[in-house]
Amino acid sequence: MREQVLAWLADHVPASRIEHILGVEQMALDLAAHYHLDAEKAAMAGLMHDLAKYFKPKQLLEMAQAEGLLLDEVDQANPHLLHADVSAIVARDQFGVNDQEVLQAIQNHTLGRPGMSLLSCIIFVADTLEPGRGNTPELEALRQISRQDLYKAVWLTCDYSLKYLLETRCLIHPRTIKTRNWAIQTATKKQQPLQNSSHLTRV
Repeated sequence: MREQVLAWLADHVPASRIEHILGVEQMALDLAAHYHLDAEKAAMAGLMHDLAKYFKPKQLLEMAQAEGLLLDEVDQANPHLLHADVSAIVARDQFGVNDQEVLQAIQNHTLGRPGMSLLSCIIFVADTLEPGRGNTPELEALRQISRQDLYKAVWLTCDYSLKYLLETRCLIHPRTIKTRNWAIQTATKKQQPLQNSSHLTRV
């Protein structure tokens, strides 16, 4: 299926975006191995997370509405935010993906979602932290944290995104705030190791 997806992407997104997608796929694979999660699911979600990235706003809205998704005023004002949800629809309808955890990881990669799975957490952070995003000290620190505590990585990745949105005076989707708050609460609860404690490095 991977070659089929890559061929489809070649017709629907620019080469620079494919480079990003491959970076997300690889980081998702690395993190899945690190946390002992299903590598095939991680690779699939990473490869398909941006299928609808370059769909027109009207198409995104129409597909989201046809799917029965509940849209708020931020979605309506910035339909591009729907590309994650619509990418999951394309993964299901175009490529026959029926694994709900994979579909949810695709859906959640932009705004996150309180209570999302570890696979969703991986795709969420990989989308922002894959190597092609740059090598600033802040990004490098976040990459290190992503291998120590996934929930803390989600929380700080939300902070990183929120800083950009505030500086550029963009609308902020309420789900981003809810995801951040959930991740903070989860990360600061009584220690809940995500992997064998012998491999866990504290921040």
